Amino acid sequence: MFLTISTTGSAERPATDLGFLLHKHPEKAQRFSTSYGTAHVLYPEADAERCTAALLLEVDAVALVRRGKGKGRGGAPDAALAQYVNDRPYAASSLLAVALSAVFSSAMRGVCNARPELPGRPLPLRVDIPALPARGGPGLVGRLFEPLGWTVGADPVALDGEFPQWGDSRYVRLVLEAETLTLAEALRHLYVLLPVLDDAKHYWVASDEVDKLLRAGAGWLPGHPEQRLITSRYLSRRWSLTREAMERLELVRLAETDDSDVEEIDNAVTAETESEEKPTPLAVQRREAILAALRAAGASRVLDLGCGQGQLVQALLRDPSFTEVVGVDVSVRALTIASRRLKLDRMGERQAARVKLLQGSLAYTDKRLRGYDAAVLSEVIEHLDLPRLPALEYAVFGAARPRTVLVTTPNVEYNVRWESLPAGHVRHGDHRFEWTRDEFRAWARMVAERHGYDVEFVPVGPDDPEVGPPTQMAVFVTAQEAKAA
Repeated sequence: MFLTISTTGSAERPATDLGFLLHKHPEKAQRFSTSYGTAHVLYPEADAERCTAALLLEVDAVALVRRGKGKGRGGAPDAALAQYVNDRPYAASSLLAVALSAVFSSAMRGVCNARPELPGRPLPLRVDIPALPARGGPGLVGRLFEPLGWTVGADPVALDGEFPQWGDSRYVRLVLEAETLTLAEALRHLYVLLPVLDDAKHYWVASDEVDKLLRAGAGWLPGHPEQRLITSRYLSRRWSLTREAMERLELVRLAETDDSDVEEIDNAVTAETESEEKPTPLAVQRREAILAALRAAGASRVLDLGCGQGQLVQALLRDPSFTEVVGVDVSVRALTIASRRLKLDRMGERQAARVKLLQGSLAYTDKRLRGYDAAVLSEVIEHLDLPRLPALEYAVFGAARPRTVLVTTPNVEYNVRWESLPAGHVRHGDHRFEWTRDEFRAWARMVAERHGYDVEFVPVGPDDPEVGPPTQMAVFVTAQEAKAA
């Protein structure tokens, strides 16, 4: 397998700066051992005006078969009939992508200690790959690279030059040129898109591939028009991994839409609370109050909207009267911790059929949430900016429309009873507001009237005669259900 990266320069900015960026001296020919052969790095030309670095990967076909347990490329279909004689030593594939990552790892991360100003500087770049499998043809090559700022030349390679009537093979000779990209960006594009175009990998794709994809795709993959195809092919069409990657990319998209950081949106769990923590007495009382209200309503199919780490989901599953429990949260990190808390991977089939965790934003309608007996919004609304509350109201009370909705939120009047809470401060750094009892009741009654619910209010925790309870809960019941009762 062969690939060259070229750049041009001048006396002030010599092209040989490419050697600093790649951490490979232009005057040396170097070799590196890999799991599947030997990688060579050399410079066919290197002067101030033009510099070209070449990566030559000699593939050990026998090692490839042995590491694939006798199935060629780990069981890839195009190698099943020809374990030792196939296109793997010649056509760019995931083997070359892995070699790029191994040999040019610092360059791919944008690290250059000797010349720290270089990695962020766009370069005039040209990438040549003589033989590239392109399942989807030259058109797909263009759709993948052109949105990233590349000018693409993808000339089909004839199946046999002596027999033009046989047509073209699935290979192209790829030439990429760009003026506005850094070398690190270019290497990350190649690392992801080479195996995508080949539509196969030489090794078993595990869950850590999602992290690799998101690291290499940072800054360009969330907005790429072919994001779904790239994600699916890179993860060898493994549905569960593709879904996880798409959910995390959606989180990035939501952050960009809100002009905020991913960490700000994905804040249901902080670094300090990722480990199992003992619930506070108030948290226990709140869950007990919610469970009591759900039992009183006769609910069996329950939504926990904004489920966080899954404490309430876990409590609901302990009661067999709740036959279906669905936890929903925008935070992938929170859902991951909830899955670990619930031990979903070790849960028996019967119990697993009762529970489901979904990623979703409560600011948008979601047809998956329709038809349930009850929905719980426990300590959720105060995390939203006030202008976003109407969207949540419609998504829950208007579109999903469960028979019963429980909403709990802090009572700001009770904050004076927390000795450790400075005056005027909210209970959590991410709370956008905290309401008095009158403010909460006015909002709840307005929502109930607008969407056809009756509402009652229940104190949670010690009900102080002066400032009320620490948590206030509204119990919404559809007007039809209330009349029937």
